[in-house]
Amino acid sequence: MRKICIVTGSRAEYGLLKNLIKKIKKDKNIKLQIIATCMHLIPKFGLTYKEIIKDGFKIDYKVKMPIPSSSSKNITSATGLGMLGFSKAFAKLRPDLLVVLGDRFEILSASFAALSENIPIAHIHGGESTVGAIDEAIRHSITKMSTFHFPSTKEYKKRIIQMGENPKRVYMVGSLGVERIKKMKFLSKDAIEKKIKFKFGKKNILTTFHPETIGFHSQKKTFKNILTSLKKIQDTTVIFTLPNIDTGSDQIIKMLKNFTKKNKKKYKIFKSMGDELYLSTIKHSDLVLGNSSSGIIEVPSLKVPTINIGDRQLGRIHGKSIINSKSNHLSIIKNIKIALFKKNKFIYKNPYELKNTSEKILKILKKTKIKNIIKKKFNDINF
Repeated sequence: MRKICIVTGSRAEYGLLKNLIKKIKKDKNIKLQIIATCMHLIPKFGLTYKEIIKDGFKIDYKVKMPIPSSSSKNITSATGLGMLGFSKAFAKLRPDLLVVLGDRFEILSASFAALSENIPIAHIHGGESTVGAIDEAIRHSITKMSTFHFPSTKEYKKRIIQMGENPKRVYMVGSLGVERIKKMKFLSKDAIEKKIKFKFGKKNILTTFHPETIGFHSQKKTFKNILTSLKKIQDTTVIFTLPNIDTGSDQIIKMLKNFTKKNKKKYKIFKSMGDELYLSTIKHSDLVLGNSSSGIIEVPSLKVPTINIGDRQLGRIHGKSIINSKSNHLSIIKNIKIALFKKNKFIYKNPYELKNTSEKILKILKKTKIKNIIKKKFNDINF
């Protein structure tokens, strides 16, 4: 029986992986292993490993990556501790194959530990570009450690091949997040209001803002401009979700708490909303604002416009319902007004949407021979 191990470090990434995890668990020829790490195990982010258990999955190992604050020093230290923890986890679980998604530092730790143990890696959402975050370099590093690749678009597939990977092991499958939306039963607006104990306004905005972790961009100034703009929009409620652990995220959280405590009828903060509640809230919102990948990859399939602010997501392919905004106050408020009052005029075609994403991934993970497969040649391209 093939042992497939999935690593998850955050609420958002687990939501993307959930359908694939369900399919692996149901397969009688596969033993599912789950390792929870990083933000899942940190109290201020809601101890979201409990959501995994609530969904009926067993967590086989927890790798703690303590991060006292969001300084670059602490994140570097946590990355190193993560490698030690994953080394112990793999020694105990002995998986035949590791599945990882994305570009976070905890996934880098897991991937390097797996590479050292000669465990083949299947990487989901490789080949993407995010100029304003260190995730860019981490993502491409994981690509070079991986044996199997599951990019979401043909452009990302091409980029992985450009990095020297074997084209026969690069499979364009679309986005797991979009597949999740297509199969989800959404909560009604009334059900959401009861669950979160918060009333929607005439207009509603969901906001998530993460730090930009490359360059000398002033994230404090940008976030202040976002908050100032939101304050000026009348008859509108705003739901905030907390940023990921990145260098500078503590500063953003502090600013957010100070801002929202002044008007709790208009603003609401969530550590973690969970998959169903998060997507249902977006579906009943008029706008998604910030710089989250979710706003670019998933939100168009909910037929809600996104305002993407700054350079964190610069380079990521997006549809026509995404408004790229500069980080100054005038640009932000101008684009908010455009999005709120022209919602029905956007084109909501999503470049990340393909059918049967999780089924395609599972079929390859299940049937491909993996013995001695980790050794690979660099695939040169003739220019």
